[in-house]
Formats: sequence, structure tokens, C-alpha cells
Amino acid sequence: MTLAIIGAGWGRTATNSLKLALERLGYGTCHHMWEVAHDQDRLVPLWSAALDGRPDWPALFEGNRSAVDWPVAGFWRELAAAYPEAKFILTTRSPESWCASISETILQVIGDPEAVPEVARPVSRMARRAVIRSLGEDWSPETLIAKFKAHEAEVKASLPPERLLVFSPLEGWGPLCAFLGASVPEEPFPKSNHRDEFFANMDSIT
Repeated sequence: MTLAIIGAGWGRTATNSLKLALERLGYGTCHHMWEVAHDQDRLVPLWSAALDGRPDWPALFEGNRSAVDWPVAGFWRELAAAYPEAKFILTTRSPESWCASISETILQVIGDPEAVPEVARPVSRMARRAVIRSLGEDWSPETLIAKFKAHEAEVKASLPPERLLVFSPLEGWGPLCAFLGASVPEEPFPKSNHRDEFFANMDSIT
């Protein structure tokens, strides 16, 4: 089994909704930060090694055909080279709404990894490193928005159109299914991980 779908969109661009959609389309369990949080003993050391420049992609993505969200999105260039047949999905939203969303969720959690419940600290510390790798440590709105725009522009300029779908979940199943050659499900496109659900997911880490 090898990765077929890789998400280049940063956290808070509906990556969990995309995860659920890919699972519904038959890609099996999608690697996402929430998967890391619930398998910390195995995955946090592997991601920490990747952040140290020693990635073991086969071990990280064992059993996965798709992977989205951070830390994955921070390694999109490396993964494009490691998985040359994989397709990429860049989940997107307005830079301003993304900035507000990440400031109210992820950045609160990783701003002080020791403030989260002890059980969640390993993944929180690793997530802080992964996010800083993408965003740096200046989290002012102006800087975050500029980084977001630059990231999207770089992905679009670097990946050929046959490998890349720029996608907003507001578009529904159509563009995603056309890109993947999949049949369109009858149910609505998943909508998941709004702010309250994000913190409920944090509380569920054991």
C-alpha cells in the first residue's frame, strides 16, 4: 500500500472534512493530525524524526492511502518527490477566515503545549514544531495571512494541474470525485471540526 492522495492544505482549511470524504470514497483510514493524536506512542516519534530531517515515510504512512493536514502539509515538497504518482489536494478558504480560525484553535493549543492535559502534551509539542516549520513564530494576523497566500501560490506554481486539485469543501463532492475518478455519493459532503468540535477532539485524546 502506498500514498495515492496527499493534502497540501494547512490545518483549518477543512482538512478533517476532506479526511472523512476520502474515507467515504474508499481510501481507508486517512492520516491526519487527529490520527497522530490517538496513536502518539507510534507516530509522534516518527514525525519528530521527520522534523529532525530523518523521515521514514513508509513507517509513517503504513496502512494509509491518503494523508492530509499538518504535519503532512508541511512536507508537501518532500512527499511529492517521494510519491511521484500521488495526487495532491490543496484545501483552501479565504485567508482572513483561515487566520481567524487557526488563531482561535490550533495556535491556542500549541502556544503553550504544557497547558494542555498531560496526555496530549507529546502530540502538542510535536504539532508546535510542525506548525512553526510552516508559519514561523510571528503569528500576527498580517504575517499569518501573508504566509498563507505565499504557501498556496507556491503549491500552485510547483505541481502540474494533472496532479493538483485546488478545492473548497463548499464546492461539494463534484470537483473531488471528478479529480479522483470516483462516483459521487448521495449524502452531503462532510462538514467537520468546527471550533467546538476541535476542542472536544482535544479532550478525547487518551
